[in-house]
Amino acid sequence: MVIWSVANQKGGVGKTTTVVSLGALLAEQGKRVLLLDLDPQGSLTSYFKDDPESPQPGSYHLFQPAETRPHPVSLLTETGLPNLTLIPGRTALATLEKNLTRQAGMGQTISQALKLLSNDFDHVLIDTPPLIGLLLINALAAAHRLIIPVQTDPMALSSLQGMSATLNRLRSSIHRPLPDTLVPTLYDPRTRSSRLCLQNLKNEYPDRLWPQPIPVDTGFRDAARLGVPLGDRNAESPGWLAYSHLLESLLRADQEQLSA
Repeated sequence: MVIWSVANQKGGVGKTTTVVSLGALLAEQGKRVLLLDLDPQGSLTSYFKDDPESPQPGSYHLFQPAETRPHPVSLLTETGLPNLTLIPGRTALATLEKNLTRQAGMGQTISQALKLLSNDFDHVLIDTPPLIGLLLINALAAAHRLIIPVQTDPMALSSLQGMSATLNRLRSSIHRPLPDTLVPTLYDPRTRSSRLCLQNLKNEYPDRLWPQPIPVDTGFRDAARLGVPLGDRNAESPGWLAYSHLLESLLRADQEQLSA
């Protein structure tokens, strides 16, 4: 089972779109895919028409005491799409930082839960909150690769520097390599700002950057409103094709890493 975590401490950069798109593309290939929502805002959960405010169980319950913690299989919900399953996020996740941060071993909770599902899924994609804390630490500890969507906007670039430093510190705590891929998003080649930001990313992060940006595509908004991946509506749209190329690159990078 391969686990990718999608993270950025700045919101609105396309994290959920990236999780849904890559997950759906993998599912189209026949892979058994789990989407795990660890964001208290529940954008991924809302995407598939589940209410983050619902009292029904979700990823929050994976952090319950061992004696009352449900098996993660009981948290699985259908997305309505073949091969694509969701563990929904709940707003109660926001209380974990205050209640559990000081408890020993809590940073490995998601890793341990996903091990129980290792025979059920080929890929897991984790959507994370836009802040550094227990939930992000869990996502990093579980991941084999970190995917960082970066909006091609000057404000997003400035926040990326701070996040990179923080992630380097967190990496040292998991005691193993964690490759990452920066993915430029919301790229509009008509604007000078987008073009300059993309060039700056290429100059500053040449070894970590996937150089082909995800373009602005209104089809993503329309697909989200319907609760389906963009490819279900228009498999030839620029945004969907860009994510298809990104997936090929990520799978190739993972294979090269295994062969090294």
